[in-house]
Amino acid sequence: MLAFFILFFERKTASSAWAWILILFFIPILGFVLYLLFGKPLRRNRLNRPVAYENRDFTDLQDRQLAEMKSRSFQPPVALKGKWMDIVQMNAARTDAPLSTASDIQIFNDGKRKFDALFDDIRAASKHIHLQYFILNNDDLGNSLLSLLTEKAQQGVKVLFLYDDLGSSSLPKHFFDAFHQAGGKSAAFLPAMLTSINPRLNHRNHRKLVVIDGQVGYTGGFNVGDEYIGQKKEFGYWRDTHLRIEGQAVHSLQNRFFIDWNQAAEKYPMKYAETYFPKMDHSPGIPMQMVASGPLETHEDIKNGYLKLIHHARESIYLQTPYFIPDKSIMDALRTAALGGVDVQLMIPHLADHLFVHSATLSFARELLEDGVKVFSYQNGFLHAKMLVIDGQAYSVGSANMDVRSFALNFELNAFVYDADSALELADIFRQDRKLSVELIEADFKKQHWMDKAKQDIAKLVSPIL
Repeated sequence: MLAFFILFFERKTASSAWAWILILFFIPILGFVLYLLFGKPLRRNRLNRPVAYENRDFTDLQDRQLAEMKSRSFQPPVALKGKWMDIVQMNAARTDAPLSTASDIQIFNDGKRKFDALFDDIRAASKHIHLQYFILNNDDLGNSLLSLLTEKAQQGVKVLFLYDDLGSSSLPKHFFDAFHQAGGKSAAFLPAMLTSINPRLNHRNHRKLVVIDGQVGYTGGFNVGDEYIGQKKEFGYWRDTHLRIEGQAVHSLQNRFFIDWNQAAEKYPMKYAETYFPKMDHSPGIPMQMVASGPLETHEDIKNGYLKLIHHARESIYLQTPYFIPDKSIMDALRTAALGGVDVQLMIPHLADHLFVHSATLSFARELLEDGVKVFSYQNGFLHAKMLVIDGQAYSVGSANMDVRSFALNFELNAFVYDADSALELADIFRQDRKLSVELIEADFKKQHWMDKAKQDIAKLVSPIL
């Protein structure tokens, strides 16, 4: 009966449905428990609807832009040159992602540099600090950050911290006590109903963003923990990508934080106020969009953005991801690009933090080699970057991995940036990382032990539910 219900009512894709049905038939009792914990889709009524927050300026801007795009009267920034307008229109139509501009973008690929800059910006904050992370650890970095936030709260700065309950499950109950006493507020996203049981394990808020005084924003792949600054021996150097943004685009980050905060913090709902969205200079800047996706959406919006970027490629595609478990549409897009003469290069980590997921990653990478995609295994620690650079002209950086979980199950956030200068900087970073990598070739996989091949094939078979 459960298998029948899954097949016809609950699963979004046939591959996911059949994967769960196979599990239910082969290991019925354990499979039933696993489905209740990991497989049930998230219902919209499980989250508090963000009724306390409405930003008419933001929604009016998006509506106006979309109407102008459809009527072909929209005047894009010069930097767009018309090339990326189909992606811009798709993102504006499907998500809360109007086209905005950044007056400055700073790229971080090193955790110490990123957190040094973040701490400096926090010290300079005078009005509010909004933070959202998937993982917040009770370690040196986590405690240093919370101590600084507590100090700012004591100074009268409004500080809000949203964290994912599962990602930050190691936090002790007293972790936020001093912070709360100083006036700061925290909230857990989709907390466990009981101490150790959470029937919504499969749907986590994987976003990472910070907004300071409505003028400075951060988003990307770094969480908060000692491993992200290279202080954990099992990972070594942690290679990630993060953006520091100034300008109007920060308002999109602020808007997303408000929505997520109000879904999680029922006791302290946020309402629109001009101080959170300060007026800024409308001079030309770097065009970009902040695209969010999650299990409540009918479309996989970040994945669709990836596909649009890939289809635009004429010269090169540089892709970094720690977990490469794409669906057929992504695989076909990369294949056809490589077969059509585009230089497609994929970089994955040599280290594995999830062995089964890493086996699936190797299986998909092996398949792409047959069509001319170059695959590199990063050797200098752990590669956690989520980055896609197209022709050195546009790119996406954010929290979404190139896998089914990020496409459909997690709440994710990615910046789509249409700027040659910063795109070329990221392309250069990719080439530098390539010097610290080993290229994988078909001969490497042919020499593998049959057990390794079997693990990869099995992992690929169940990849729709990883």
